[in-house]
Amino acid sequence: MNESGCTTEEGLRRELVRFSRWLSRLGFTPGTSGNLSVRLDSRRLLVTPTGVSKGMVKASDMVIVDLHGRLLAGSRKVTSEISMHLAVYGQRQDVGAVVHSHPPTATAFACSGRALDEILCQEAVMTVGAVPLASYATTGTAEVAASMRPFISEHDAILLENHGAVSYGVTLLEAFMKMETVEHLAHVALVAHQLGSARPLGRDQVQQLQSARTKYVENVQEEGLSPQSGKEQAEHIAIEIPENVI
Repeated sequence: MNESGCTTEEGLRRELVRFSRWLSRLGFTPGTSGNLSVRLDSRRLLVTPTGVSKGMVKASDMVIVDLHGRLLAGSRKVTSEISMHLAVYGQRQDVGAVVHSHPPTATAFACSGRALDEILCQEAVMTVGAVPLASYATTGTAEVAASMRPFISEHDAILLENHGAVSYGVTLLEAFMKMETVEHLAHVALVAHQLGSARPLGRDQVQQLQSARTKYVENVQEEGLSPQSGKEQAEHIAIEIPENVI
């Protein structure tokens, strides 16, 4: 289901095209890199194919796979990175869409062996929380999924060492916005440290923001703006608060 409540295959194909093009315009999917997927039902996924620019992909290019990554329908080949999508869907029944891309600043953090786990701004707490770094794994292998598994249940976005990032949510819009936010937070962290006076939020500040976020999600749910987002979604986002934070 997307943000407008679309559940038809035709509608979801159009949504994959739309968000693929947005990622391309942001510079997150250079060449033919990156991939997106969405649940069709409890047994099938609709996925962008391998070897196609996300800026030029068409609705007819999408492929359908089962929860083992086997091709069920489509004239193109399944992305070799399907295992990371399967890992997320396998551990998170609440997830309806997965986005993998290479946002430049966030990927630079991943290539430097640095997670985005220093909470520098309020937006981090209110959105994706801490973004961990999965250990190095060769792209297109099962190692990628294995490196992500320790983090999937407690996080909504993960950096992949020397590779890129993956984000996920109830809808494609939600997964896309989390990827966009990861890049924003990476840019903020980079500039804050370049300025030489980065000031992480303290424990009390983070806890106050977590309480505010829970209330916000509950209000949104009551308004019916995000029907599948609830209190449990707010609570599962992990934010580690260092013991030495003042």
